[in-house]
Amino acid sequence: MPWAHMALLAIIYLAFISLGLPDGVLGVAWTTMRLDLNQPLAAVGLLTLVGTIASGLSTLASRHVLKHLGTGPVVMLSGFLTGLSLLGYSLAPSLTWLMLLTVPLGLGAGAVDAGLNHFVAAHYSSRHMNWLHGCWGVGATLGPLIMGSALLLPQGWASGYRTLALLQLTLALLLLASLSLWTRESAKAGTQADATAQLAPTQPVRTLATWLAPLAFLLYVSAELGTGLWAASILVGERGSSAATAGLWVSFYYAAITAGRFAVGLVANRLGNRRLIRLGLLLAISGAVLFALPGLSSPLALGGLVLMGLGCAPIYPSMMHETAQRFPATITAKVIGRQVGFSYLGGAIVPAACGVLATTFGLGAVMPALVMVLLALLATTERLNRLS
Repeated sequence: MPWAHMALLAIIYLAFISLGLPDGVLGVAWTTMRLDLNQPLAAVGLLTLVGTIASGLSTLASRHVLKHLGTGPVVMLSGFLTGLSLLGYSLAPSLTWLMLLTVPLGLGAGAVDAGLNHFVAAHYSSRHMNWLHGCWGVGATLGPLIMGSALLLPQGWASGYRTLALLQLTLALLLLASLSLWTRESAKAGTQADATAQLAPTQPVRTLATWLAPLAFLLYVSAELGTGLWAASILVGERGSSAATAGLWVSFYYAAITAGRFAVGLVANRLGNRRLIRLGLLLAISGAVLFALPGLSSPLALGGLVLMGLGCAPIYPSMMHETAQRFPATITAKVIGRQVGFSYLGGAIVPAACGVLATTFGLGAVMPALVMVLLALLATTERLNRLS
């Protein structure tokens, strides 16, 4: 593989680590931020909602932005946007300022998410797509660790956000210096795509398929995020675990997803996306059922949580990479924009929906509902396979 191709791939990996860095940080920082800003605990929900809406809108508009500017410039500009927003977080004097800064932060994150997913789906193999999302997990793990360490310093959460901002801005400068690599790769891929298009038969695109693909992402994120959000509460409120133990097992759940994606990358090219999605879903459903059974022994239930994480590992990246195989290049960017947008929509719906379930029927109702979501995802992906 040419050095320029490998250098660009390394930069893309770093960009996805940076995408994951802010995720999960707000929850860690808010314990002290809200006291300094004189805000109630529930106010964090406003910031989450604003960020989710901004990210969703950004991904839905990504097709047009990427078409006019190109992936490299969009990712570079988004890096500066998110870096400056995080720097603003460290200086924000009130919740109002935080909400205003959350808009560009969400816009930048959504643009990077959609742009890089489309670029890797079009230019690299399924192996690299799995490793790409494994890099997101690395960033999502490092972010809270950085903020947790910063909370021990005199300047607290402000110091943590300044550190994250410095990392983001450094990456943006690296992206600025590497713009020629993006242009070269896009030109080479465009020539290859034109040659392929001349040889490949034209197949009609089923409109239903272009919407079932985004629906699959909404269902997946609902199941993954819903479990991550509520597993600790279930363990503490329903199973009698301590908060520390519950937090540890939730960490194991996310670690299983991250490690699983790096492991799956080794075999992804041989097994193929559709087989990986099916196998992952069967494992995730089995693990979710084990974790949902209240009468099951604790080790088996906790093992089910980890098994669900391993099952989740290949689903998102394999579905994303398969998009470039399902649909012609002329609409791939549009479909991927919808998929990432629907992912953020799932992330916005889950906290409210699971909270209503837990309040109305008790915490024991959350996991059975998420098992049904996974079953719906399996039905959706199988239907999509028949359509495309």
